[in-house]
Amino acid sequence: MSNITAIRRYAPAPQRDAADLRKSGLDPNFWYPLARSGQVKAGKSLAVSYAGEPIAIVRPEKGELFALEDRCAHRQVPLSLGVVRGERLQCHYHCWTYDRTGSCVNVPYLDEGKQLPNGVKAYPVREAYGFVFVYPGDTSAPGFNAFPDVSTFAKGEYKTRTLDRTIGCHWSFMHENLMDINHQFLHRSLMGSIRATCLDVRKGDGWVECDYTFSRAAGKQPLGERFMINRKGAAKVDDGSIDMMTIRTEYPYQTLKFWTAGSPKDEPALDLWNCYWPTDSAQRKNQTYGLMMIRKPPIPGMIHVIWPFIVAFTNGIFGQDTHIVEAEQAAFDAQGEDWNQEIFPAIQALRELLIEKSVPVAAYANAGVVKLADLPRG
Repeated sequence: MSNITAIRRYAPAPQRDAADLRKSGLDPNFWYPLARSGQVKAGKSLAVSYAGEPIAIVRPEKGELFALEDRCAHRQVPLSLGVVRGERLQCHYHCWTYDRTGSCVNVPYLDEGKQLPNGVKAYPVREAYGFVFVYPGDTSAPGFNAFPDVSTFAKGEYKTRTLDRTIGCHWSFMHENLMDINHQFLHRSLMGSIRATCLDVRKGDGWVECDYTFSRAAGKQPLGERFMINRKGAAKVDDGSIDMMTIRTEYPYQTLKFWTAGSPKDEPALDLWNCYWPTDSAQRKNQTYGLMMIRKPPIPGMIHVIWPFIVAFTNGIFGQDTHIVEAEQAAFDAQGEDWNQEIFPAIQALRELLIEKSVPVAAYANAGVVKLADLPRG
């Protein structure tokens, strides 16, 4: 064993954040897209889960969506197994019936005049951007009035792809993966050799953002990337214009915007909105929902011709990212704590933000080193 190998192997563990980011819970006091709109059929209910909390989303044949705690107050069986009658949900087992407020409004075999049992929790619901958003937290918190604004979604100049992936890692890995574009080496088989240059890092109350520009050191630009960027011409280097990407985490959401050189600020070639939320109580798995909005080329209908190339290219990128963040989660599980030695200022600022804004996870409360076998599987 060389001296340097011995030093690395037996050196003291690096200094950690005071709070372990991977044991931090996502703050429930925000709106989260817990389902795609098309998943919730009329006259049906859909079972979803936020951080291990079971929720039934109900779409009546007429009227607005509503969401209830997905367990009957009687025997705790999932209400999502039940029957939707008008704007009420009947438990599949004994037909205890609940209205949209979660109140138990009927028990078929209860004598008339008897007091009805307590009901279940109801959750605020909003439908937007092709998603069903549920608010799992305290409605008096500021996040209740901070519904996400994805204004590009409604613009006819863009075509939108909805992203939908379940990934086996803590949600914080997803924020770091997108924010830290220095990992382009991971995508060398798809993109060749790309050099990312960080231009600026900014932060404020509840947000962190980073600007990048890029150069290609080797390899050719893949068709999917070229079609996605949709450059109208060569970069105008004579007037100082450059391609630029801005990645922003505005807790708990994350965005990416890419402008080709010389493009107006309100006309990004790519506008991406992402939300990562935990499905299990230990928050070791996340559902990633996103909106990838691509500016259409000037030729009518051309976006439909190039779309398969864009989908194939982005699927390849997402697949490589998924593999690596799940490997990060596996490393954390083996160690039982966060050993990361972070040197990039944007990620240092991001980690501070995520720790500051997050809440404890019950699965890790009052625990020391957490072993993989101790973690609930969700």
